[in-house]
Amino acid sequence: MAHNASSSSPTPRTGAPDAVILPAPTAWPIVLAFGITMLLAGLVTSASVSILGAILAVVAFVGWFRDVFPSEQHETVPVHADSAVVFTYRHHVERLAVAPELARAALPLETYPVSAGVKGGVAGGVAMAVLACLYGVIKQGSIWYPINLLAATFYTQSLYFGTTSLKAFHLNSFLLACGIHLVTCLLVGLLYGAMLPMFPRRPILLGGVIAPILWSGLLYSVMGLLNPLLDKKIDWWWFVASQFAFGIVAGLVVARQTRIRVHQVMPFVLRAGFEAPGLSGEKDEPR
Repeated sequence: MAHNASSSSPTPRTGAPDAVILPAPTAWPIVLAFGITMLLAGLVTSASVSILGAILAVVAFVGWFRDVFPSEQHETVPVHADSAVVFTYRHHVERLAVAPELARAALPLETYPVSAGVKGGVAGGVAMAVLACLYGVIKQGSIWYPINLLAATFYTQSLYFGTTSLKAFHLNSFLLACGIHLVTCLLVGLLYGAMLPMFPRRPILLGGVIAPILWSGLLYSVMGLLNPLLDKKIDWWWFVASQFAFGIVAGLVVARQTRIRVHQVMPFVLRAGFEAPGLSGEKDEPR
């Protein structure tokens, strides 16, 4: 039932007002937008277009300002009262199945623990270090050559190393190289643990082939900027081989670890610990 629009007294049945006051509609905002558009379009077309746009913008500014000052323009909209009856045929709360029964579960359903990434990073780092030291002994005649070369990435004085110095033992370079190698291997191992579940059928394809190729290509393109000495002294064939060794060993170690079920298949309210009627079970203790 419609009521008089000029009245705003509540209806006796619902207690709601029979009319509401809303801001009056106005066309000035769209006129202002069109004027500014023409003003800017004239910068690349003609000055007359900018002049016309400026006129429209000024008129729209004035018109919009007069709609809200000194008093805002309003209009009264009648309210059609309608009583809504809320009812249900169900007398019990139904519980929704969670976890594997959800129809739209995000992938992956299982992932590796953090320890799997740490183990894979350490194992891959050992394989990579063995291959790098083997290169130093075979190609350069010194096991310290690849270690000093790795330290040259962050150790500024290594830029001034000569061939003889790179083959000698330096305690500071050794400690720095060990730190760089350990941190990098752990981070990449954790990355493998997070990404390998996305490739459940061929995990080694990502860890042992795709990732080493992408990583080696990235370093090859930026090594001249990061460290000129390393770019000049590095043997890229041995470097790529060591990357493949790391990727294959780390991928195998991570892939053989036991996976754990992720909690993302459960609704957020349950993961956050909120009470969710219909999802969480009944509590035995009295409220």
